[in-house]
Amino acid sequence: MLVCRSRKHLHLHLLWKKKKCLEMAKSPETEHPVKAVGWASRDTSGVMSPFNFSRRATGERDVQFKVLYCGVCHSDLHMIKNEWGFTHYPIVPGHEIVGIVSEVGIKVEKVKVGDKVGVGCLVGSCRQCDQCSNDLENYCSKQILTYSMPYLDGTITYGGYSDLMVADEHFIIQWPENLPMDKGAPLLCAGITTYSPLRYFGLDKPGLNVGVVGLGGLGHVAVKFAKAFGTRVTVISTSLSKKKEALENLGADDFLVSRDDEQMNAAAGTLDGIIDTVSATHPLLPLLGLLKPHGRLIAVGAPEKPLELPVFPLLSGIGHEDNKQNGFNQNYKMLIC
Repeated sequence: MLVCRSRKHLHLHLLWKKKKCLEMAKSPETEHPVKAVGWASRDTSGVMSPFNFSRRATGERDVQFKVLYCGVCHSDLHMIKNEWGFTHYPIVPGHEIVGIVSEVGIKVEKVKVGDKVGVGCLVGSCRQCDQCSNDLENYCSKQILTYSMPYLDGTITYGGYSDLMVADEHFIIQWPENLPMDKGAPLLCAGITTYSPLRYFGLDKPGLNVGVVGLGGLGHVAVKFAKAFGTRVTVISTSLSKKKEALENLGADDFLVSRDDEQMNAAAGTLDGIIDTVSATHPLLPLLGLLKPHGRLIAVGAPEKPLELPVFPLLSGIGHEDNKQNGFNQNYKMLIC
């Protein structure tokens, strides 16, 4: 069975949604009372410059925190250049955000002033649908992304490239004391994007053979998680220059050059699952050939152009899955694992 839950799907849905909402959006510069400063892109050049704006006052269930660190995700680069077609300018990107709580609403229960917290890709959802009830806010049709999207009050959300954030307590993540904030921030996107499918699709069992395609930001984290789960990890890359990084620095067990037919043929049918992190257009058929019967190919990259998916390998018992990031509660489970 082919299950499509791609981030590309999400972007198409959001594009439609934004076209209907943005004309009605209000400016945070005039609607909100809390002054903030950040870095924004104002057009498709993607050039970032200082930007004065405002955040909403801390509501009864809101948490305000001082931003200390914010990771750089490749999707931020797509967004500041409007490469996905739904950017609202000016845009303050950043969705791997950590900091220290400076104010809480009167009904906030799980954090207090001075606590370390984080915010990932979402800052809102309907909280009433089946998806939200099952901790799958990322599937909610009314989800609100951390930046460049209309919030409940009609203003546009701004992300973590700023000095402070305000978010609903439900979307605030308590930060583990033993996890460095600067090193842990990227886990709120790159981390959960790989942790969640490894867990969900059962590729977290010791002794399994797991492939990781690509060794960029997502690939690095995928290798680290897969090794931490006790699996045997094979990195698959077009570039032989990544071999030392994969084997010596990240602890992968094997390395395959995907353009080397001899290597790929020798490894045919050996992997229980593959996490494909590549965001560029690339062939899927060679990867499918590496899987055991009933193995899974999980795509977490977001290529701009469609990938060709051969049907015959699927009929032969090989599964293909597209991962749509995470359920919200998975974030905290990832940070403390």
